[in-house]
Amino acid sequence: MKNTKKQVLYSMADFEPEEPAEEELSERQKQIRESGSVITHNRKHTIQCLTVIGQIEGHYIAPSQNKTTKYEHVIPQIVAVEEDPAIDGLLMILNTVGGDVEAGLAIAELVAGMQKPTVSLVLGGGHSIGVPLAVAAKHSFIAPSASMTIHPVRMSGLMLGVPQTLEYFQRMQDRITNFVTTNSHISHDRFMQLAMNTQELVMDVGTVLDGDEAVAEGLIDTLGNLHEAMSCLDSMISAEKKKRRAEQSKGKKK
Repeated sequence: MKNTKKQVLYSMADFEPEEPAEEELSERQKQIRESGSVITHNRKHTIQCLTVIGQIEGHYIAPSQNKTTKYEHVIPQIVAVEEDPAIDGLLMILNTVGGDVEAGLAIAELVAGMQKPTVSLVLGGGHSIGVPLAVAAKHSFIAPSASMTIHPVRMSGLMLGVPQTLEYFQRMQDRITNFVTTNSHISHDRFMQLAMNTQELVMDVGTVLDGDEAVAEGLIDTLGNLHEAMSCLDSMISAEKKKRRAEQSKGKKK
């Protein structure tokens, strides 16, 4: 009888629901959860999708209630995309309020320095330091409903009221302005005019551009959404592969 009872208890335990084991989660789910990125294989090419959302976190940890993109997570991903022969291109999707200036510029410089095809898509907003990130890609898109805020460098906390502080701010602003104007079609004077506008923002200096206005100003290349961005990236990858094949065949003939 004792053996029978044990057998019955054991059989009932078999039907109790169990939490899914960590190893049973798909690799794609893990990647999205841990890094906010995913590699897609179901199109003509293999594309890494990288998201930059919330506040860009730099040298200091943001409050726990903030949605953040940590630059120490993003930088290795960008390097991996550039070095992995299995990945053909990068799609960077932005919905960010801005954040740490140096961290944002570091990410933007890496994207701008990639040889592989890169496309950025601004959804929702690409504000503040999100502007250099958006223009860093070889081709940039913005959704019609998205917006971008251009304003001068700001800093919170204790600051010394000395001329050197103002000079530091000016040099940092020049770094941002030069990067944006180098990687887009907006002029230096027009970008600074938008950044120093005092007629639009109630509690700040700067300008908010809607999607079509960002394109008209030359800040963003094209007005579009996900389908247009993916199609553009596919075309760029195809052109890059065709170019490499031509170079290889030319080298073999020599």
